[in-house]
Amino acid sequence: MELLRFATAGSVDDGKSTLIGRLLLDSKQIFEDQLEAVERTSREKGFDYTNLALLTDGLRAEREQGITIDVAYRYFSTPHRKFIIADTPGHVQYTRNMVTGASTADLALILVDARKGVLEQSRRHAVIASLLSVKHLVLCVNKMDLVDYDQDTFEMISAEFTEWAAKLDIRDLSFIPLSALHGDNVTQHSPNTPWYNGPTLLHHLEHLYIGSDRNLIDARFPVQWVVRPMSTEWHDYRGYAGQVAGGIFRPGDEVLVLPSGLTTTIEGIDLYGASVHEAMPPMSVTIRLSDDLDVSRGAMLCRPNNAPSVTQELDAMVCWFSDRPLQARAKYMIKHTTRTARALVRDLHYRLDVNTLHRDETAGSLDMNELGRVSLRVTTPLFVDQYRRNRTTGSFILVDEATNETVGAGMVLGTDG
Repeated sequence: MELLRFATAGSVDDGKSTLIGRLLLDSKQIFEDQLEAVERTSREKGFDYTNLALLTDGLRAEREQGITIDVAYRYFSTPHRKFIIADTPGHVQYTRNMVTGASTADLALILVDARKGVLEQSRRHAVIASLLSVKHLVLCVNKMDLVDYDQDTFEMISAEFTEWAAKLDIRDLSFIPLSALHGDNVTQHSPNTPWYNGPTLLHHLEHLYIGSDRNLIDARFPVQWVVRPMSTEWHDYRGYAGQVAGGIFRPGDEVLVLPSGLTTTIEGIDLYGASVHEAMPPMSVTIRLSDDLDVSRGAMLCRPNNAPSVTQELDAMVCWFSDRPLQARAKYMIKHTTRTARALVRDLHYRLDVNTLHRDETAGSLDMNELGRVSLRVTTPLFVDQYRRNRTTGSFILVDEATNETVGAGMVLGTDG
């Protein structure tokens, strides 16, 4: 079955964790012992209802404060599709966690409290989802039970968010009124909203078309490992393992090997010990080539007439993770697909205020959870595409060589070289 990854986002206490708990419960994805444990913990904490947020908020600090701090992943499936959920924090202090959770998402659920409307954090998370090229957004107007399921309130919030979203690169935007606490419009249509004719949240997730979201034009295959069995039975076998990052590869296709620039053809493609007739994202396969070329980890297979940019100069948007600020002339290790190099921050162009979209061109550094545009110079050529075209070959992380800490995540905007 097809897999859909989605992330929740929104302001603190808008009900993100509760919504996921309700979705899991109503779709029959919770074991009896899990539900009993949540019911028992809810009683111990003095709740007069089952606090479904406890299904995802597992850290002690999260349960004590009633907020989400780290990204919690949950997995479930229906007869139509498999899902991976990333429950991300709402507080500005944990923006980096939200970036991590949404970076691989196909869809983002932006929650809004019907009593409060669109808040600063709601807009901020919409901006981040847009920057991360999340193609589909659903604005979930939650806690409709607390405004007596008022249609005018729902339409007013939808109109306000639509006006804000017009400033962003959002291709698909939907609106659903719901109550995560009571289950209205989560898996079943609610009799409390007879004025709403759209799908339930689960129906929308099950039937959302994402087939065109992946780049099937630009063939990209970063080589992760050279498969060379030592047994006598396979002594002539040589394959190159990795995950397809873009395009479609088939036996007989002509491919260009970077960085050598040599060309050859694909002899075969193997998956779990069997040959397949094609490979596409996000399949992990082993590709066999017709010629014995110098191909190792960090190389990339692509089309001779459709290659990525080979460059040592990157123009990128960076989200900073570390409590030690990013500054111009600082040096880090960069990891891009399967290649590793050293990187110098040549310039910090501006800091982006994700609440107002203002660009502060006087900024001299990026603090934790801030985003900004930088120019990087790397020691080894990288094979990159713009992030909006390919999220795999257009993204990278920065690592502090002294501590091995991941200090930033970047999205390639352009190149010079």
